Amino acid sequence: MSSPSEQSPPSGFRQRLHEIIFEADTPAGKAFDVALLCAIILSVLTVLLESVPLLRDRFGAELRMVEWFFTGLFTVEYVLRLAAVLKPFRYARSFFGLVDLLALLPTYLSLLLPGAQSLLVVRVLRLLRVFRVLKLASFLGQAEILLTALRASRQKIIVFLCGVVSTVVIMGAVMYLVEGEKNGFDSIPRGMYWAVVTMTTVGFGDLTPKTVVGQFIASLLMIAGYGILAVPTGIVSVELAAAARRGAIDTQACPGCGVGGHDHDAAHCKHCGTALHPS
Repeated sequence: MSSPSEQSPPSGFRQRLHEIIFEADTPAGKAFDVALLCAIILSVLTVLLESVPLLRDRFGAELRMVEWFFTGLFTVEYVLRLAAVLKPFRYARSFFGLVDLLALLPTYLSLLLPGAQSLLVVRVLRLLRVFRVLKLASFLGQAEILLTALRASRQKIIVFLCGVVSTVVIMGAVMYLVEGEKNGFDSIPRGMYWAVVTMTTVGFGDLTPKTVVGQFIASLLMIAGYGILAVPTGIVSVELAAAARRGAIDTQACPGCGVGGHDHDAAHCKHCGTALHPS
C-alpha cells in the first residue's frame, strides 16, 4: 500500500486526457500540442496586429472577435488541464499553471479596464512548451539547471541587493549634501536616482555633479559600478556549475500536479509524491 504522500497515477478517462494534454509521446498528444502552439502564435499575432492603429481602425471588431475566440479556446484547455491531474490546485500554482491563467485574464479584465487585452502577449511564454513537444530534452535540462542555479543564488543575491540599496541611499544623501539644490540635487531621493543611474553605468546625463568634490565622488562610484555588476554574475556562475553536475532531467509531466523536470530514475514526483509510472 502506498504512503499518504505517494499517490498512484490517474486511470481511465483522466489518464487518457493526461496523455493527450501533458505528454507528446502519442500521436494524439503531439497533435494536440502542435495545434496548441499554432493557436498561441495566432493569438499573439492578433494582439500585435490590433496594436497597429491603421489595422485597429479597419478591423478592430474582427480582431476582438478573434481574441475572444482564442480566449474561449484557452479557457476550455485550462479547465481540461485541471481535470487531467490529481491535484489541480498544485498545478494551478506551478509556473505553467500561472502562465496559463495569466494568458486568460487580460481579455476578461478588458471588460472592466479597456486596453487590458494588450497584456495578452504574455501568451508567448506558453511557447516554452515547444521544447517538450519536440522532445528537446537537452534544452529542458539547461532550463532546469538555470532555474536551479537562480533558486540557489537567491539568498546571496538578496544580501547583495541590500548592500547595493544601502550604498544608493548613502550616496544619494552625500550628493544632496555636497551638490545641493542649486546643482539639481534638490532631495535625497533625487540623489538616489543619480546614484542608481551612475552605478549601473547607464549615465543618462540629465543630472550631473558640478563641484569638484561631487565629480570625484561620481568617479569613484562609476568605477565601483563595474565591480558591482560582476558580483551577481559570479554568484550565479558558481551555482550554474554546481547544478550542471547533478545530471539531466526527464521530459515527462507528473500525472498528479502536471509539473515536469524530474530525474530520469525518479519513481515519484518530487513536488507532490504521485507515482510517475504506472505499476
